[in-house]
Amino acid sequence: MSSLPNPLPDAEAQCRRLADLLRPQLHRQPALVGIYSGGAWIAGRLRELLGLKEEIGLIDVSFYRDDFAEKGLHPQVKPTLIPFDVEGRHIVLVDDVLYTGRTTRAAINELFDYGRPASVELAVLADRGGRELPVAPNRCVWEVTLAAGECLVLDKSEDGSLVWRLEHA
Repeated sequence: MSSLPNPLPDAEAQCRRLADLLRPQLHRQPALVGIYSGGAWIAGRLRELLGLKEEIGLIDVSFYRDDFAEKGLHPQVKPTLIPFDVEGRHIVLVDDVLYTGRTTRAAINELFDYGRPASVELAVLADRGGRELPVAPNRCVWEVTLAAGECLVLDKSEDGSLVWRLEHA
């Protein structure tokens, strides 16, 4: 059974709340790495909200997923861009929705191809449960339960603001 509020929460307000949760960690000079596409958008917002000067990193986990053979190559594969040295850095991995944990695992695997970070924290807007791997967010602003066949999707509106929408399979 779905526990979604109607209307869906304001994703921009959630980004501001997530920035507030991350602010106490700024003394560690974390580097933000967003997972395409929703996590990349959120990481960009967080960079602005936190006043960080360093560019964000962007990860596409398509080739690192353990179900790659089943799903094949997604037609919109984007290049991974990490514009900073990962070695010894405190990394905040950013995604929109945490579900099974497989995307997070794939992102961590790819991140380690760039070096060995001092730490990796996970920040998400929504945690929908349903974990298949032992992965949990360090920072999360919304725990939500979805009905079977429901999928929560972060999108950009025409004015560039982030908005949630619900899809049915």
